[in-house]
Amino acid sequence: MGHLTHDEFFARLTELFNARKGKDYGHIYLTQKRFSYEQQTEAKPTAENPFPELHPEKPLPLIIRATNGKSTTQAHTTEKVKVSTIVQPADLEAFYSRYAEVCRAGMSALKPRDRTKRKAKARKKNKGGGGGAAQPS
Repeated sequence: MGHLTHDEFFARLTELFNARKGKDYGHIYLTQKRFSYEQQTEAKPTAENPFPELHPEKPLPLIIRATNGKSTTQAHTTEKVKVSTIVQPADLEAFYSRYAEVCRAGMSALKPRDRTKRKAKARKKNKGGGGGAAQPS
């Protein structure tokens, strides 16, 4: 599957967030990295730029990906969904403003993690001690 347009990407990202709304399980991974043209251009090292892949002449576009974490347990089997889009350097500001809106709206609808077990364990550890130095009387 190829890369989506920005509008298609935002629509699919919204669907991913809505699919997770109110559930006790599941993940959504958002990644971004520089899109390289290694296959399309062969930049040669020069005296001014010995590492052309690290310092390209023109800014490279970004690839933005979103995927759900496919659950491996029998009770939570879901189909893995991967979506990606390419963002040109000139479009970054407009893309990120809309990306932030979609992520903010989607994350506010997600159920927060239950951390009561971790907090109870930390409290028990702090109370139990007993092996410290003797207290002065």
